[in-house]
Amino acid sequence: AKTCSECLQSGKGCAYCPDETFNGPRCDLYENIIAHGCSAAAVITAQSEMQIEREESINIALQQSQVSPQQVSMSFLPGEEKVMDVKVFSPTKGPLDLYILMDFSNSMADDLDNLKRMGNELAVLVKKLSDDYTIGFGKFVDKVIEPQTDMRPRKLKEPWPDSDSPFSFKNVIKLTSDLNEFTSKLQRERISGNLDAPEGGFDAILQAAVCGDKIGWRKDSTHLLVFSTESAFHYESDGANVLSGILMRNDENCHLDDDGKYTEDTNQDYPSVPTLVRVLSQHNIIPIFACFEHMFHCDYFSIAFESIRSKMSIRAEDRPKAFLADFLTSSGSVAQYGALNIKPGAIVRSGHYYISAQRMIDDQPVCGMNPDEKEGTMRVKPTTFNDAVNVKASILCPTCACEQKPIRRSPKCHFHGDLVCGKCQCYDGWVSTYCNCTASSSTVDTSLCIGPGMTEACSGRGDCLECGTCVCYNPDQFEGQYCQYDRTQCQRFGGFLCNDRGSCVMGQCVCAQGWEGNACECPKSNQTCLDNNGGICNGRGKCVCGRCECTNSGNEMTSTCELSAQVVLGACESTRSCVQCQSWKTGEKKDEEECNKCFFKSVMVDELKEREKVTDVCSFRDEDDDCTYYYTVDLSKDPALNPGGLEVEVLKKKDCPPASLLWLLPLLLFLLLLLALLLLCCWKYCACCKTCCQSCLALLPCCKRGRMVGFKEDEYLLRQSLLTSDHLDTPMVRTGPPKGTDVVRWKVNDNVHRAPNHPQFPLSLRLNRLFSENLSRPESRDAEQLRKEVADNLNEVYKQIPGAQKIQKTSFRYERNAGKRQDYTIMDTVLSAPRSSYPDIVKLTEKNVQSGNFSDLKVVPGYYTVETDREAAGAVEFQEGVESVDVHVPLFVKDEDDDKKQLQVEAVDVPLGIAEIGKRLVNITIIKEHASSVFSFLQPAYTYSRQDGVANIPISREIVEDGRTQVTYRTRDLTAKDKKDYVTVEGDLNYGPGETQKLVPVRLLELGEKDSLLEDKQVKQFVMDLSNPRQGAKLGRYPRTTVTIADSPGDNDALQKGYSSPKCSSPSGLLMSPGNPKAKATGPRNIRLNWEPPLGNPLGYKVKYWIYGDPEKDATVLDVKTPQAELTNLYPYCDYEMRVCAYNAMGDGFDTDVVTCQTLEDAPGEPGRLAFNVISPTVTQLSWAEPAETNGNITAYEVVYTPIDDDMKPVGADKKVKIDNPKKRMLLIENLQNAQTYQYKVRAKNGVGWGPFRDATINLASQPARPLSIPIIPDIPIVDAEAGDEYDGYLMYSNEVLKSPAGSKTPSVSGDDYMMNGKWDQNFLFPGSSVTRNMSASSSPMSTLSSNYRGAGGSFTTETTTTYLTGSGKTDTFHHMREMKSVFLTLASVFPDARLAPGVPDTPSRLVFSALGPTALKVSWQEPHCEKDILGYCVLYQLLNGGTVGPYRINVTNPAENSVIIQDLLPNHSYLFKVKAQSQEGWGPEREGVITIESAVDPKSPLSPVPGSPFTLSTPSAPGPLIFTALSPDSLQLSWEKPRKPNGDILGYVVTCEQLHGGGDIRSFQVNGDSAETSLTVQNLTENVPYKFKVQARTTQGFGPEREGIITIESQDGAIFVVIIIFDQTNVPLVVPGTKMNKKLQKTRGGLIIFSGL
Repeated sequence: AKTCSECLQSGKGCAYCPDETFNGPRCDLYENIIAHGCSAAAVITAQSEMQIEREESINIALQQSQVSPQQVSMSFLPGEEKVMDVKVFSPTKGPLDLYILMDFSNSMADDLDNLKRMGNELAVLVKKLSDDYTIGFGKFVDKVIEPQTDMRPRKLKEPWPDSDSPFSFKNVIKLTSDLNEFTSKLQRERISGNLDAPEGGFDAILQAAVCGDKIGWRKDSTHLLVFSTESAFHYESDGANVLSGILMRNDENCHLDDDGKYTEDTNQDYPSVPTLVRVLSQHNIIPIFACFEHMFHCDYFSIAFESIRSKMSIRAEDRPKAFLADFLTSSGSVAQYGALNIKPGAIVRSGHYYISAQRMIDDQPVCGMNPDEKEGTMRVKPTTFNDAVNVKASILCPTCACEQKPIRRSPKCHFHGDLVCGKCQCYDGWVSTYCNCTASSSTVDTSLCIGPGMTEACSGRGDCLECGTCVCYNPDQFEGQYCQYDRTQCQRFGGFLCNDRGSCVMGQCVCAQGWEGNACECPKSNQTCLDNNGGICNGRGKCVCGRCECTNSGNEMTSTCELSAQVVLGACESTRSCVQCQSWKTGEKKDEEECNKCFFKSVMVDELKEREKVTDVCSFRDEDDDCTYYYTVDLSKDPALNPGGLEVEVLKKKDCPPASLLWLLPLLLFLLLLLALLLLCCWKYCACCKTCCQSCLALLPCCKRGRMVGFKEDEYLLRQSLLTSDHLDTPMVRTGPPKGTDVVRWKVNDNVHRAPNHPQFPLSLRLNRLFSENLSRPESRDAEQLRKEVADNLNEVYKQIPGAQKIQKTSFRYERNAGKRQDYTIMDTVLSAPRSSYPDIVKLTEKNVQSGNFSDLKVVPGYYTVETDREAAGAVEFQEGVESVDVHVPLFVKDEDDDKKQLQVEAVDVPLGIAEIGKRLVNITIIKEHASSVFSFLQPAYTYSRQDGVANIPISREIVEDGRTQVTYRTRDLTAKDKKDYVTVEGDLNYGPGETQKLVPVRLLELGEKDSLLEDKQVKQFVMDLSNPRQGAKLGRYPRTTVTIADSPGDNDALQKGYSSPKCSSPSGLLMSPGNPKAKATGPRNIRLNWEPPLGNPLGYKVKYWIYGDPEKDATVLDVKTPQAELTNLYPYCDYEMRVCAYNAMGDGFDTDVVTCQTLEDAPGEPGRLAFNVISPTVTQLSWAEPAETNGNITAYEVVYTPIDDDMKPVGADKKVKIDNPKKRMLLIENLQNAQTYQYKVRAKNGVGWGPFRDATINLASQPARPLSIPIIPDIPIVDAEAGDEYDGYLMYSNEVLKSPAGSKTPSVSGDDYMMNGKWDQNFLFPGSSVTRNMSASSSPMSTLSSNYRGAGGSFTTETTTTYLTGSGKTDTFHHMREMKSVFLTLASVFPDARLAPGVPDTPSRLVFSALGPTALKVSWQEPHCEKDILGYCVLYQLLNGGTVGPYRINVTNPAENSVIIQDLLPNHSYLFKVKAQSQEGWGPEREGVITIESAVDPKSPLSPVPGSPFTLSTPSAPGPLIFTALSPDSLQLSWEKPRKPNGDILGYVVTCEQLHGGGDIRSFQVNGDSAETSLTVQNLTENVPYKFKVQARTTQGFGPEREGIITIESQDGAIFVVIIIFDQTNVPLVVPGTKMNKKLQKTRGGLIIFSGL
């Protein structure tokens, strides 16, 4: 900013310093100017205001919609934002105005009769919605002018028998509360008629909205307009009015005469969709576009009305151009439309309404705009309310008073300039800060650029110019008069400049608001020092620099000076000895000196407090007198009285046992011993009877209930920092008769859910093999052999799971408390498979465990565990005589866990045995402390020479929060023995503030004479463990290290002393796997992989990497010499897997486990080809395909269209439209300039940003003209090109989704490849960016599959729905209204071919396949439509790839049966099924379906399924949708996409072409290749003849299913047109005028009819 006023107008927070002696930047943020030395009193700032002028509380008794506040005034600095809270109230049954607007064309005659009979239902409807209602009625047809209306006098008088004259719109019944009057007037109404199919409903809607007085809309009521029609509608510039000569735009005014008729219908054009949206919004009218048969059904209408009332949005009307406004959710994000949930009858706080002033508009400062663009009154209101908050908003453009009073020829400026606001404005010819130098000075005195104490001009960081002015080389880094300050050299905290909480100004940190300190390291608030009760440091310390400094209380404290959880949980044990010495002078601290060291004082009381009122109740036995004493422990409320933090109250009276019967004890003991001897003798001589009795008793119900199993404990409380394992061995006990075996199943669920990219399932099994020490060493030969045996057999079993990969990370262990099986080996491994397969893996595992075999691997029945990252299931076994076993429960410890994580383990049932479950649940609570320090060894292994005499082992401490801390260390024997090879040590290491490492010396002993004579001596090793970290510390990466004792210096010359491992290679001499491999994505195409080198001398490393899901054999291998690798030229946003192995002269060593990593996102590629559906010279529909390289998740698209000249130069402003829903890849653009060429550009956005544009140029006027009108496809954004800067208000989507016929997942178009959320992708309907010749197309049959596999071992019912459709999807009416919250769509099944003779059955509507086994299938179908009775069905089936047998035929003579069961099919083979129906008139067309039963088969007999193996259904897919492009009247280009799921590798395609109605030869084409998109040019076609094309993929397994398409190149008088017809199941005739098809098309009510290019 050059002046003071420009500075203040720059935005919020800007300030100006007018001080004459100030040397810093005069315009900056306030805190920066103060830091540069400007006087606070002199700083000039500007402040905006916000004032609530009227805020009347909402009156609930007043049954009408209300808002609060009502009047607000706001002023904004440029760029400033303000947030306003708005309260809204919607009454339970507020006033309601219901206006019915009905199509009175002849086809609505039946509907009018229905409405006349619905008088009572209407009364029930409106009374249910409101107690204060009015109802009115209007009717419309179309403009009374050709070509819309037949203008012959006879037809003008009576277009149909018993009908009224044509009219455009008439208000028949003004809104009234008299239902009788409404009904009586309605009875007199008669139908009318017009000529063309679309109606003039838009004229009627606009007049009903703007003629408020004549319609009767009330001010404080809810306005509903129900629009009912069965046809499409005309809209602005759709072509019809051009033919009728009406060119004037609609003026949006009321033109109703006294009779309620619209008078300007023949003078003004129809309104556009954006115009209707704006007008309805301004008059608070809610439109409901309804199908008539459901329009006044109470349930439907009530649901729609409640949906409208409960979900709406808040918007700002009449918003000046300089402002932006958004409705925010409670979380602060911009709310989507409909996010405001309003509960009728309650006051709702709508959240925050955000208003901001723009700083620049079209590169122009907002203060330079016209007054009406930067100030005005906005109406902030819910979408359906009349009441609004009136916000008077204005832009504040402050000016500085000092600019009005300049000091002319100021001495400060050496009389060569004016002093304005403290700054010299020099006259011409004078320069420098004080105008003391001429611009023409020829000499430069560099001494003027040297500051005090400096030796170089400008500190060596800039150039010295005239008059001693320094210009710094890098102004962003250096500043000051002499460039003496470096903005990167202020104090740092935690490595961050000014703690990243401030900025470096003139060598000092200027802290952001709320921070202080030399490095901005201290927060000003005490929020970080608040304890759980909201106090500061619990009253036991003071808050210094955001941290509590606690007074020494003798107890372990938390960071807020509260007693730690460990102290609270162990309160009784920690206070026991002190209570004993203070109250009874007994115990281990009975010496007065020791007792005085206690950190609390106990109080003797006569009665203790109740247990619920204290932290804990304690009781202990006093060893001195054998009496029990009781006391309570509670947290202190007053730190001053109890600095230790505990209040202890002791009961005065002890509980002592009586002493008079002590002499009986010896006698009782003697008698008990004698009794035990007698029982033992009896038991010894009656062993046989004992066994029989126990077996019989165990079968009795009474004894059965006596045997119970359950968990031993109720709850476990664990500290995460002390966990040494990711599992917990939880004891389960059994009581009652110990005879027999019981197996108990259990499960556990995690409370933290995070879905990984690659689900893995850890498995545990007990092998039928005794455990040996060799199995615990992964490199041993025994472990290698057993690992291979386990892998071979488990891989064979789990390959039945779809998507399962080979097992990894197999290891072996043993479990101590496992009953009689504890000496057997436990095998742990990891299986990778899809997450959905978890139930199947559990069932398959349990099944094989109970059989005792995993293929050829013997396992012990009764024990298994299957885990995921969030749940686990398993079983344990109680053998005969066993009373306790451990359950190995996973703890699911993750970094994202809550501070208090809770698991619940449940004993589910007893599938084997007679025991019942007693204690079913055990709770595990894991407390996650935030560590202050992390203890670890530097590496997992060391080697020391025995001759050194001592091994100094370093223990590292990583400081998170500095202070004192402690950790315990201890050595333990392996092959080295205490007092023989070394001297064991144990103890505690104390670390003071700032200490990061300590050494633990371990004395090494000389070899004995006997050992020194051995040539092959065993390697001597011991381990050192860390445990019990205290003061908030935890153990880190290496809590254990292995120490190897080298017997002579030569034993470890090859290894660096103290940095080696006990073994460097396997027995075979190969290197072990590298340690701790870690992969990190460094870019979209790069991954950095690091690892720790193995022991030994590796010559190099081999890195294998491949795309996740690809076989490892296709991996790329990289040879590197260092323990790191940079993987390059990867695919963006792609999952990769990798392994590393080291190699030496012996060959490649062992591989690491698989490491996974995903590359980062990259900018997307350009979208697919642009396609234009030219509707009129000023209206087009633009669509595009998703980028071929998304490189991430597409989040939005942007469309830019610009008018250009012949030289491709823009001749007008760009229009930009952002589409936030990536599924909506089309845009309808209206009101383009006629005969103007436009350039259209589309680009995509993902998480990285915007990609490149795909562009196309088209002049709509050069395209073939369109006839009359075309229905608008739902869910397409609509943009009014003439709406100017307000176009954002007209970017709309309809709210309903096209639904499909029964059994189909998507609308009925040619395949689901071009469906987006159930909506059409217009790339299929209108492909290409320039259409030179148009064609008539109908969609081909399609097949959709819905499988639901329910797992192995149980029900295998899998429903597969294959639906073939012969037409496109359809909907009754299409509407594009942003405010429309309920659109009633009637959808029906697609109709069969109209060419069928009367009485011939249609195609069966769908096929359903249900697998009954690997070779059996149930085929069902739905009865087709037929005008005569069905006599029966025929089912044909054969192998899809041909064969020497078949086809097979099954005749179904009972028409009531619609299913057959087929046996003896071949597994893993695809079959083609055909079903057709028969009537007296003959056979109908066939319905086809392709299906495969997939199952595991015997490798030696591929046609024999494995008994008991799971099976599922699948189907190959057909090629992608067929796309036709006309090249000439007798040739076209056909293109299609590769099938998504081909049955085998694609070799090529077979294309057949034949005339639809017979005649001519069937032509066949062979197309080779398997590219993603394939095309074929077909010539020598005949004009105006429909052709059927079929495309079939040829694969290594045979031929796949066909994709069909029907096409006609039609031409009439030199013009080409397209007819696309979609039928439903009603029977209303429709006349298509002006074409060769001037005949009635039966069964076309409400269908989609597209005529183009007439």
